[in-house]
Amino acid sequence: MNGESLSSLSFDRLTPDGGTDAIIRALAEEVPVAIEYNGAGYAVLMATPTDIGDLVQGFSLAERLVTRADALLDVDVHHTDSGIIARATLPPHRTDGLLDRVRHRASDSSCGLCGIENLEQAIRPLPHVATKSLADRAAIFHALKALRDHQPLNAATGAAHAAALVGADGTIRLVREDVGRHNAFDKLIGAMARQGAGWEGGFALLSSRCSYELVEKAALADCPLLVTISAPTRLATERAAAAGLPLVALARSDALLLRGNAVTL
Repeated sequence: MNGESLSSLSFDRLTPDGGTDAIIRALAEEVPVAIEYNGAGYAVLMATPTDIGDLVQGFSLAERLVTRADALLDVDVHHTDSGIIARATLPPHRTDGLLDRVRHRASDSSCGLCGIENLEQAIRPLPHVATKSLADRAAIFHALKALRDHQPLNAATGAAHAAALVGADGTIRLVREDVGRHNAFDKLIGAMARQGAGWEGGFALLSSRCSYELVEKAALADCPLLVTISAPTRLATERAAAAGLPLVALARSDALLLRGNAVTL
């Protein structure tokens, strides 16, 4: 198993007029990623096998196993015939959380919910977002127009989500892609942590719907503004409001839906 993000396969292409021809189609890779902390198995995610160190760092922040004030995780990535094993070491003062959040079954992405055993664990209080976005609507429309050029995996396969760090002027600064929308955002947040990149008055742009788990990841990363291409769920809007996180949803080339205190828009 290598770290490539795509492969190819032959298909028969059928047309409405009865025609058939053979084509070669690029396919996004999706493999099991087993995450271990301090030698103990914790979760198995299905993910694109790239930027695994970023994924583990972001996932650990989303799981509240570490905080932004903690040292960066040391992650060893091992490719096997069955998938990927990512071994991380938590700081000694963060190991107690492992017992509360250990997973007993595989999840289909790093959603932060699969395997949780009670409602109190599923809906935990979120920190209040302390940062502010300086972006205006022109910056959001500019980033939306530019995002496609930063999605090589999706361009090749049509099967990958993107999460982008966007500057206050709408310039896309950093992007991560994955078959899972949760994974893509974890990879972005993890990459920001590992590179020492901050929001700096910008925002996060996601090529997905706005689910409550993505709101939680944004709030835990102190993201000042979350922009998603598709619609939010009601729970997502409620959790965002509780965390003071402004949302822009159904962000398309001709209109945006705004909810929350983003006065510059």
